[in-house]
Amino acid sequence: MLRLRDYQRASLDALAAAWGRGGGDAAAPGHLVVLPTGAGKALVIAALAREAVTKNPLARVAIVTHSRELVAQNFSELTRYWPEAPAGIFSAGLGRREAGAQVLVCGIQSVADRLDAVGPRDLVIVDEAHLIPRAAQTRYGRFLAGLQALTPGLRVAGFTATPYRLDSGRLDAGEGRLFAGIAYEADTGDLIRRGFLAPLVSKATLTQLDVSGVGRRGGDYIPGELEAAVNRDWITRAAVAELTEYGSGRRAWLAFCAGLAHAEAVRDAVRAEGYSCETVSGETPRRERDRIVSAFRAGKIRCLTSVGVLGTGFNAPEVDLVALLRPTRSTGLYVQQVGRALRCAPAKADALILDYAGLVRMHGPVDAVTAQSAAQVLGGAGGLRAKPCPGCGALIALNASTCEACWTEPEDEADPAALHDAAAEDELPILSADIVPAGPAPETDARWHPVTDLSLEAAPDGLDLVLGWRDGPAVADWRVRLRPERSGYEREKAVLWWRGLGGGRDAPMDAAGFLDQAETLARPAAIRIRPGRLSDQIECRAQDGRIFVDQSRLAGRAA
Repeated sequence: MLRLRDYQRASLDALAAAWGRGGGDAAAPGHLVVLPTGAGKALVIAALAREAVTKNPLARVAIVTHSRELVAQNFSELTRYWPEAPAGIFSAGLGRREAGAQVLVCGIQSVADRLDAVGPRDLVIVDEAHLIPRAAQTRYGRFLAGLQALTPGLRVAGFTATPYRLDSGRLDAGEGRLFAGIAYEADTGDLIRRGFLAPLVSKATLTQLDVSGVGRRGGDYIPGELEAAVNRDWITRAAVAELTEYGSGRRAWLAFCAGLAHAEAVRDAVRAEGYSCETVSGETPRRERDRIVSAFRAGKIRCLTSVGVLGTGFNAPEVDLVALLRPTRSTGLYVQQVGRALRCAPAKADALILDYAGLVRMHGPVDAVTAQSAAQVLGGAGGLRAKPCPGCGALIALNASTCEACWTEPEDEADPAALHDAAAEDELPILSADIVPAGPAPETDARWHPVTDLSLEAAPDGLDLVLGWRDGPAVADWRVRLRPERSGYEREKAVLWWRGLGGGRDAPMDAAGFLDQAETLARPAAIRIRPGRLSDQIECRAQDGRIFVDQSRLAGRAA
């Protein structure tokens, strides 16, 4: 029989103690067990079901989750841990309706309105409890209320990797909550140190998605507006060039996208870089999705782009790179996406998180997240565990007087023109503690160079923007080819530079217009350049502290 690890055993003991204390709220009959992705949640659920029946041979248990894949996984783990289990499945997706089983593993869609078939239950175990919405009149709300009416002493245990709903707030807080509190929460950092989970390293990418104009609804960005903001060809090319460069030595990549069109655009860009890639969404037919996921796990597909799926309940230990290309204000969704990389696998030293969406800065380290808004995070509102350094952006303790990465004193207003280069700016901490990964971290040797000169020069197919700086006694230049007359990526690139250098919203339509209005452009304060295998990554800091990034194959040192 499989043996429980010490923290798994501790979670069950803590749950029993919570039930033993009594005094529960009839409106919130449940208690939560929080175990990170990869910590063996299915095994703990199986052990809980077995112990409930061992203690009371007449006890009837329901293990409820939201997808046929998880129903099958939980049933498999239950019968592997307990071969003689009196268990059955109730799932339309799996074509089985064994309602009379003493231990029933079921899909919520199949049983929510079938209480007559399910019958009284003494214990309900909810897997992936973060998917329970706030409103009581949901499938879960109706199902649990109906079972409580049949069995007044009903006990409910919710298992999840995060105590935050995907759509709003904590599971154990607010009106309509179904859980009274957290009985046990395992520490992600501790499990990494002990070798149970894979180390994570994070990268604040040079390509950053701008969602400043995207509206919000229900606590998160409006999906259509979000996809329109991030699904732009030149941004996708830049992001994928970075993704493929960092991922070239890694086996399995997951890219979480903002919509189906965005996921397909990222897929096509990855393929254009010479890597195999497929898209999986809620619209992908079941057999096709199974085929794609199986090929990905076998190493036949390097990258999966995803929208609306794979963020929860997806088990692929081989994943060693996660690209966060879907901005979200949902703490639960952020934790679930990052969690796909936590499982250990042979030859997997660590997992890299590429944070295009600024989620680490918004929500905090994955093992110390908050459910506050970005404004509260940046303002250090009550209950938060971290604040960003005003100099380099690294997350530091709320009571810290100095940032160890750059020695900025947070109480003082930082001078934007004096912002400094710090490793923490490129490697935001995905974990709150100093956990050294087994593998090497990405190199971050690019330095800021104060810009001394800016000029525009006519070129046969456009114009050249020439930036000069002094590097000690030496003088260096960098030349960027702009083609404002062209459409698509080339036009976007020219507009990016025009606006970044203070030229205003409406960029001239041709090279002649750029040259005529060159005097309106402001020399940037500093520049740093990271030559790469596929492109040159150029980051400019304006005089007022704003930073804009270009990733282009058409840049290079001036002759």
